[in-house]
Amino acid sequence: MASSISATAASEPEHSTKEREEENATSTRAAEDEDTGAQVAPIVKLEEVAVTTGEEDEEAILDLKAKLYRFDKEGNQWKERGVGTVKLLKHKESAKVRLVFRQSKTLKICANHLVLPTINVQEHQGNDKSCLWHAADFADGELKDELFCIRFPSVENCKTFKETVEEVAESRGKKVESKDATDAAGLIEKLSVEDSKKEEKEKEEVPVAAKEVSKTTDDKVKAEVEKKDGPASSA
Repeated sequence: MASSISATAASEPEHSTKEREEENATSTRAAEDEDTGAQVAPIVKLEEVAVTTGEEDEEAILDLKAKLYRFDKEGNQWKERGVGTVKLLKHKESAKVRLVFRQSKTLKICANHLVLPTINVQEHQGNDKSCLWHAADFADGELKDELFCIRFPSVENCKTFKETVEEVAESRGKKVESKDATDAAGLIEKLSVEDSKKEEKEKEEVPVAAKEVSKTTDDKVKAEVEKKDGPASSA
């Protein structure tokens, strides 16, 4: 019986102490949560800074996660450029489309070039999730002929990338052909107008020349007549 009482006595303070600790913790939290209404002015005032990406005047027609590689000609090996996002950006005014690849964490540009009609995207042999292509790239601040390889998480994304690039290239090719045809038509029309003006000018010049020849002929005839009549009158 004594042992039972002692055990209970020993446990009761622990229980009471625990309850007091919980009450104190609750009171502390309540005091922390209480809004005193005091306003603390920041030590340093930071101003909002507008961050530009250079993509404000462009519309993304493709946006996919991927890993990009660049072929190192000197080392004769593939080198990873980074894991990130590849985008096809269409300019709102010129309608030109460029390919941009940015790293996910640093947002560093690893590929930046126009999608031209001559671009040729090929599937990587032995890996249906990867594609290869050549481009005159400007990611490092100067134009360089680069060989890229891009790898996607799925075959579907790789196929979408390839098909979209090909569609853009074909569309740009048609626009170039249309522009060339328009320019050629304009040049032909200009030449036709110039030829027409030239012919009209020649027609205007012919009567004047004929008139001058006729006048010259009349003067000669008159001079000969006067020459003949001269001696007769003197006789």
